[in-house]
Amino acid sequence: MGIIPTEMQQAVHITCLCLILVAFCKVHGETQKPCEELKCSYHGPAIHFPFRIKDRHPDHCGYPGFVVSCNDRKETVLELPTIPVKLSVESINYERQKMYLYDPDNCLVAKLIEIRNMSFSPFYVIDTQNITLFNCSSLVMQHEGLDPNPNYPVAAPCLRSPGHQVYAVDSAGHVEALQSCTKMYNVFSVPYYFQGEQAALFRWSKPNCTECDAEGKKCRLKTSDTNNEIECVLDLRKANMKNVGAIYSDRVFCVGAFLGSFVLILLVIAAYRVYSHDKNEKENRLKIERFLEEYRALKPSRYSYADIKGITDQFKDKLGEGAYGTVYKGKLSSELFVAVKVLDSSKGDGEDFINEVGAMGHIHHVNVVRLVGFCADGFRRALVYEFLPNGSLQDFISSADSKYCFLGWDKLQDIALGVAQGIEYLHQGCDQRILHFDIKPHNVLLDYNFIPKLSDFGLAKLCSKDESIVSMTTARGTMGYIAPEVFSRNFGKVSYKSDVYSFGMLLLEMIRGKTNIGATTENTNQDYYPEAVYNLLDEGEDPRIHFGEEGDDEIPTKLAIVGLWCIQWNPVDRPSMNAVVQMLEGGEKLTKPPNPFASTGSTRSFATGPSRNLNLELETIVELE
Repeated sequence: MGIIPTEMQQAVHITCLCLILVAFCKVHGETQKPCEELKCSYHGPAIHFPFRIKDRHPDHCGYPGFVVSCNDRKETVLELPTIPVKLSVESINYERQKMYLYDPDNCLVAKLIEIRNMSFSPFYVIDTQNITLFNCSSLVMQHEGLDPNPNYPVAAPCLRSPGHQVYAVDSAGHVEALQSCTKMYNVFSVPYYFQGEQAALFRWSKPNCTECDAEGKKCRLKTSDTNNEIECVLDLRKANMKNVGAIYSDRVFCVGAFLGSFVLILLVIAAYRVYSHDKNEKENRLKIERFLEEYRALKPSRYSYADIKGITDQFKDKLGEGAYGTVYKGKLSSELFVAVKVLDSSKGDGEDFINEVGAMGHIHHVNVVRLVGFCADGFRRALVYEFLPNGSLQDFISSADSKYCFLGWDKLQDIALGVAQGIEYLHQGCDQRILHFDIKPHNVLLDYNFIPKLSDFGLAKLCSKDESIVSMTTARGTMGYIAPEVFSRNFGKVSYKSDVYSFGMLLLEMIRGKTNIGATTENTNQDYYPEAVYNLLDEGEDPRIHFGEEGDDEIPTKLAIVGLWCIQWNPVDRPSMNAVVQMLEGGEKLTKPPNPFASTGSTRSFATGPSRNLNLELETIVELE
């Protein structure tokens, strides 16, 4: 950063000095400012001691508990924390120490019934009445406030129900007008005032300012007293002209200082903008060029654990948690966000970390998540990926979470094709063949444009590209997506066809719209879902689960057929991922696969047309360490 010129430093110092001066004038003015009489509106009651208006009068201008406020309708509202309702002030009689309250929503009766047994401190109520409520199916002549006769009923609109009106009347009065109505119940000792307009009469006994008023002085709190005692002081409106002139001079001085400071601030801002415009432009261009250069040259980098803490801002934003670690959102720069997977050092022997870095360090494909870097700092290990904002495919095909919308069949087909191309790249596009062994919707992430990217290579295996079978000592993967041969060699040997099986289950999940549960003890009375899909296709029915969309069933049918080809129990009967990509891309009608649940011998025919026949034999190889 450059050095700010001396002239600009001086301007900043002068501005700060002026601001301090303005602040002093404001504080000085507040301490000298008298407690003025204010109103919320032209026709509203005048507010002065013992009352004060909240946020307009200083605290010392009112007696404790005597607080009113002005609402958006410019009504004067009594702020009484002991009652849960808001009542507006109609008038205040300071000489007789009483005020009349009303309800601007025209439902005073109901509100007074609600608070009749509550404390109104520092106010009290003398005039209470017993009220009777009536339920009427038709309108009744009401008290209009012109005749002070308490026998007229008063409507309570907030208590009414459809087709019925509720009226209140003095229980001691005559109720001839309500003979056609049904009596509801009596309410005793309501602080209601039936005479004239509907109002509640509140009084106060302390503070008593009658002596000050008689002497022509103003009443206020003693400034040095903590017992809330009052004193009589001279009214500044009657003070001599000397005092008034002094107050006026202070105000003129403060106004001048404020205006001068404001103009000076504008000049400083303008000067700084002129000075820094070219410099900011150059820095912005350099920052953009640097980012583009770093992005083009970005390869998996090694970070220290301190770097990881800085990237994640001390692990502030947690995205999720899995079996082997926790994922946090991080930032390499203001433009580049990443997802940082911090591996749990208490689980595993580091094999998942070696698999991830070894498998992804040299992968560059649009449908495989990019490994930005890694951390191997002692026992602390972490992986840094590109950040994909739309989460996983599971979020959009699961019907359990309603916050994610259905993407549509065209988009789901594009996603299926992208995943297939990513797996094909792993099997054939790298120097060594990479077997994923954990393909499922949770491990398919979606970028801003919903382009799918394979992730989580913790279970991956590398083998020679020109050989097919991999030796394994233990089963690996996620229940519901693991190929049969991974569990038992009676179904065949483990190979890249195990990934094909998992992809087939993923396709069936996409048309099913809910989590795969497979054949478990909890659903032994239900059809195994893939078998149910095959039966629907065999009967010529639509295999999809409807998402509220009507229309052509061509895409879900295609996904179902390809999925059933991929989950053939014998690995030899499954297509390669290259053939799967051709089936998803092609427009021809696909041949229905053989029943994968018949547990018969090999049927090595899958095609995008009746004449196409592929026959693959698999060779046994040893996994590369």
